[in-house]
Amino acid sequence: MLKLLALLFSGAKFGKLLTTGGTMILSVFAYALLLGWRYAVGFVLLIFVHEMGHYVAARRMGLAVGLPTFIPFVGAWIELKDQPLDAEREAWIALAGPLAGTVGALACYWAARVEGSTLLLALAYAGFMLNLWNLIPVAPLDGGRIVGVLSPRIWLIGAPLLAALFFWRPSPMLILILVFAFPSIISAWRGTWREHVPANYYEQPLAVKVKYGALYLGLGGFLGAMSYEVHNMLRGTLG
Repeated sequence: MLKLLALLFSGAKFGKLLTTGGTMILSVFAYALLLGWRYAVGFVLLIFVHEMGHYVAARRMGLAVGLPTFIPFVGAWIELKDQPLDAEREAWIALAGPLAGTVGALACYWAARVEGSTLLLALAYAGFMLNLWNLIPVAPLDGGRIVGVLSPRIWLIGAPLLAALFFWRPSPMLILILVFAFPSIISAWRGTWREHVPANYYEQPLAVKVKYGALYLGLGGFLGAMSYEVHNMLRGTLG
């Protein structure tokens, strides 16, 4: 029996599911200590929906990719075992996460309107804000990977944005993001972003740049507007 259990736990697919499920449960437990279990479950599911957007997009491109892994109070990520062939593919995989996450937040929003649920409204707000923050234009955030198809020099805008957000709403998370973003900011400053990618990786037609620029700005504007609206609705509900 012990040998059978050991064989099951060593199976690659079972191991991936165990890692995803286990880290999700751990995250729910951690968030529940501060926010209550119902909110914690909803919030972790919203993160899961976001990450599965990346996962599905990568799989549809034929890339080897791992299921999401969660870290409490940090978020989650998927491991791309095969790297995209060019910046357009990378931008689409990056964009798929906030798109899926926005759909998840909208589902909470409409359910909250139908049910009159403050909990669902709070989850909708968290979902909109989570995906909006992810659009900050600096790698490794989704926004940085999206705007990379336009020009990696846009990553330089991300640094002052992160600094402004920190002074507005101080958070250890913003410091952590800045630490991870520092190499990309330096590469944008020095113009060395091409050193570790295939030749012509960032060379994309104007039509591609316009397409992703419009998608980026449109999604960012929509998330900003929905975050503002739901924030005001919560203020009115909570007094």
